[in-house]
Amino acid sequence: MKQLTRMFILLFAVAFALMFITSRLNSTQGYTGANTLTVYNWGDYIDPELITEFEKETGIKVIYQTFDSNEAMITKIAQGGTTFDIAVPSEYTISKMKEEKLLLPIDHTKIPNLKNINPRFLNLSFDKNNEYSVPYFWGTVGIVYNPKMLGGKKITKWNDLWSPDLRNQILLVDGAREVMGMGLNSLHYSLNDTNEAHLQEAKQKLTTLMPNVKAIVGDEIKMLLANEEAAVGVVWSGDAHEIMGQNKKLDYVVPEEGSNLWFDNMVIPKTAKNIDGAHKFINFMLDPKHAAQNAKYVGYSTPNEKALAFLPKDIAGDERFYPATNVTEKLEVYENLGKRMLAHYNELFLEFKMHTK
Repeated sequence: MKQLTRMFILLFAVAFALMFITSRLNSTQGYTGANTLTVYNWGDYIDPELITEFEKETGIKVIYQTFDSNEAMITKIAQGGTTFDIAVPSEYTISKMKEEKLLLPIDHTKIPNLKNINPRFLNLSFDKNNEYSVPYFWGTVGIVYNPKMLGGKKITKWNDLWSPDLRNQILLVDGAREVMGMGLNSLHYSLNDTNEAHLQEAKQKLTTLMPNVKAIVGDEIKMLLANEEAAVGVVWSGDAHEIMGQNKKLDYVVPEEGSNLWFDNMVIPKTAKNIDGAHKFINFMLDPKHAAQNAKYVGYSTPNEKALAFLPKDIAGDERFYPATNVTEKLEVYENLGKRMLAHYNELFLEFKMHTK
């Protein structure tokens, strides 16, 4: 027993010494809790030069980490093992994080650049008065296609994808909300529908699409479409912009039946230690020049109205990626359907994927 006690004391002493050394190293390098900022964002979702510029301007060291899904991000923040000062979740996730009390309120007096955001992107249903979130990027879900590979054929709606001419020519993103939403919208139902008969009808209709589906894939969908491995892809608008930048033959359309209007937003998680630094970072990213630089680098649409003046006209004036209000008004924002219904969406999507060739 005495030996066990001595081992425990020794282990405790070693752990304490390591913590002390780490703290001293950070301190001597100037990285203390007060001047570091941990940003948790999607992969390849910021111009690295902006991080360098923020560090230079504020003296705050940025620790940048990435996630690949809202679910992975929210799980890590809920566990609380890591300090995150900034995160960039999507709209329905913000609603969920608010419910689970994972967010700190935003102090608008510390973000004067909030005035640069187009009012149509503020005060949205998932966060009234932007109490907990500030817009970062926005976009749509739609169809990118290669007219040359389709003999000049144009695609304008979801139901075009069921054409026999597209056999083995479609790539789908690996997302339950996006694919189930496509199925629901093709039947003229809401992509937030929870009616069980409608959901089963959508899944059944998606199953009949399977002969045209070449694969359901992740980020590689961009490379495959740019390399003309398939003629059609269901993607987010920012990915479409990137794909079209690599292959000028491609085009992008928001389907006539309706689709998803999505928003990614900066929030301050409850784990934040540098709350003042988090506000500085948000305000920095809302500077029109910084927002324009980021939009140009990432390829997604900026909600920053003043930033449009700093973007090339062929980007800011492209209505495929900056659609007019009369178009976006017809689109739907994902709602937080609750754990049980979201699990059901995932289950239906998995059943659909089981039909993959």
